[in-house]
Amino acid sequence: MTASAIYPSLKDRVVFVTGGGGGIGASIVEHFCRQGAKVGFVDIDEAASEALVEALAADGLAEPVFVKCDLRDIEALRVAIGQVRSALGPITVLVNNAAHDQRHPIDEVTPDYWDDRIAVNLKHQFFAAQAVYPDMQAAGGGAIVNLGSVSWMIGQGGMPCYTTAKSAVAGLTRALARDLGPMNIRVNCVVPGWIMTQRQIDLWLTPEGEAELMQRQCLKRKLVPADIARAILFFAADDSGGCTNQSYIVDGGWV
Repeated sequence: MTASAIYPSLKDRVVFVTGGGGGIGASIVEHFCRQGAKVGFVDIDEAASEALVEALAADGLAEPVFVKCDLRDIEALRVAIGQVRSALGPITVLVNNAAHDQRHPIDEVTPDYWDDRIAVNLKHQFFAAQAVYPDMQAAGGGAIVNLGSVSWMIGQGGMPCYTTAKSAVAGLTRALARDLGPMNIRVNCVVPGWIMTQRQIDLWLTPEGEAELMQRQCLKRKLVPADIARAILFFAADDSGGCTNQSYIVDGGWV
């Protein structure tokens, strides 16, 4: 991991990350741990999440608290948030990272599938915010960072439920920022481009796709999860204390 900024305001801050067991989420968890934050996260992948906890502990970092949770079950999410709160203290940073960009042709989408994709990619973001904002209000402020996607901005096809949900994250961010701003709770959205997680490499990266990536991005390199995690650190820290109601794109200049 290359050297990056240290944010003193993040030390000992309690952070809750959804989908923290792998990919971008695992990088987010690691980066907050390296800031000295107290981190709790949920994920559906128990094996990957436990491996992450062990790896961070082996590297001399404080172990994050992992709770297995299927975010489609809102009551289970509320319970998980309560477990992290009991273990670490009031939550003052929320990172709504969890999502799933499964491809799906229009003709194969059923009403049940539509509802499932909205639940996986959007619904839990609102209910996580609803569950943690009282902690932030009592603490005198906090930060919520939602994860969007450039997929809807560039008109990507082949997954209409996903792109619909991700476009709605921008609206949710603005709604929450307006409602929670009087409590000194900042709400921003970090919007990743095509980030080279292992899943993306295994499932979607082709020579043709890589060529298009290098053509469309201003930066002629592949983006990695750390590129997203570092942006999230800024929006979680007091250094961005005047920033709310924003969507910040991290895509190498594609959009």
